Amino acid sequence: MNDRTLTDSLLSSLPMSRRDLLHRCGIGLGAAALATMLQEESHGANPLLPKAPHFPAAAKHVIHLFMNGGPSHVDTFDPKPALDKYAGKDLPTQNLKTERPTGAALPSPFKFSKHGESGIEVSELFPHVAQQVDELAVIRSMHADVPNHEPSLLLLNCGDARLVRPSMGSWITYGLGTENQNLPAFIAMCPGGYPIQESQNWQAGFLPGVYQGTYIDTQHRDIEKLIENIRNDRLSLAQQRRQLDLVQQLNQRHQQTRQDDKELDARIESFELAYRMQMEAADAFDVSREPKHILEMYGEGVQARQILIARRLVERGVRYVQVWHGAGQPWDSHDDLEVNHRRLAKQCDQAIGALLKDLRQSGLLDETLVIWGGEFGRTPTVEMPKKGSNQGKINGRDHNHYGYTTWLAGGGVKRGMVYGATDEFGYQAVENKMHVHDLQATLLHLLGFDHTRLTYRYAGRDFRLTDIHGNVVHDLIA
Repeated sequence: MNDRTLTDSLLSSLPMSRRDLLHRCGIGLGAAALATMLQEESHGANPLLPKAPHFPAAAKHVIHLFMNGGPSHVDTFDPKPALDKYAGKDLPTQNLKTERPTGAALPSPFKFSKHGESGIEVSELFPHVAQQVDELAVIRSMHADVPNHEPSLLLLNCGDARLVRPSMGSWITYGLGTENQNLPAFIAMCPGGYPIQESQNWQAGFLPGVYQGTYIDTQHRDIEKLIENIRNDRLSLAQQRRQLDLVQQLNQRHQQTRQDDKELDARIESFELAYRMQMEAADAFDVSREPKHILEMYGEGVQARQILIARRLVERGVRYVQVWHGAGQPWDSHDDLEVNHRRLAKQCDQAIGALLKDLRQSGLLDETLVIWGGEFGRTPTVEMPKKGSNQGKINGRDHNHYGYTTWLAGGGVKRGMVYGATDEFGYQAVENKMHVHDLQATLLHLLGFDHTRLTYRYAGRDFRLTDIHGNVVHDLIA
């Protein structure tokens, strides 16, 4: 009996349904975690193949270093010496609405110094980033819509604070595809579990499921825990390949007599990706394969490890990598700001500085857009004691969406510059104000897209990341 006859015999005599067979298949990296990752827009077409943008651009990859919870701009990259003058006193500024009551001016406990040829001032919290300051475009005039985590996270990541919308990483992979078909195109790394709004932050929304981000819990070192079921201990790669081939033949038979089942297509495609990932994912996430001097350059700890992984992913062609600084809101310093910000900055500063240096030395920085920031900043005034928020302490800052800092590097961005400004106290953006939608429009431009033309028709309307807003800030573009 030849292989074809044997296969036909198996297909006709299976004592289980096609779905049952899929559930019982022993493919490594089970479909549960990746069930919607590779949903096809149409049979026989791979929507993740590399695509050309609207116009030539330098940036091809994105590493988004997300400081979850809202780092204080006046303690990191936006020095405000006027706060020293008004320490303990009310500020002579308009009464801006914050989420919680605030009081007198709270000077920064951290010293700022000028660095590099550009002379940009950086807090002592980030000495390693300061060494790379001539790579940065520091935007000191960011502003969002509300002083709350949930809507601000969704506004930054998905372009809308309330409604279900595709995430920025999903839009970018929708527009560009990916250079490596053996790894997910869009990866979100967050150690310790999901952040607020959970997987909505990397959702595909109404885009096909192929564009959704893949979550990795980088608190784990062991590849088997980082990516569940990455290896199949029962079947060899050859046996798995034969198993997949049989499943595909079953799929074709099913399609001949029934309408397309996109949910099942997604499961089939996730099995294919799982099969391909078994070799390449293990390599990409294993930082122990790096030379000793590189490991020492990035430093110790979870943040150092996942930032190094981010570099390993983009050099393997992954399109969009989001690196979260922990679950919850670790930068949300309503109290003990000096202690908490110092601890958090120490966890990531060395690795961020190493990432910029490493990308520059390898030539990858020219084509990799690096983004640093949170969902908003913090008030220059002290948060007043309130039950449940700051345990009665008067040494922290409340949320501030009126003005905060984000910086960019690489990928066609101007180097060693400061764009925009907040007022003398750091309360609100006053010069070259840049809304989140303007940032998104500029990022898409750096990747080669007219943000008004990168659209997807859904429910009778052409949607885009920036909705009906956003202007490209050309002053940031080299």
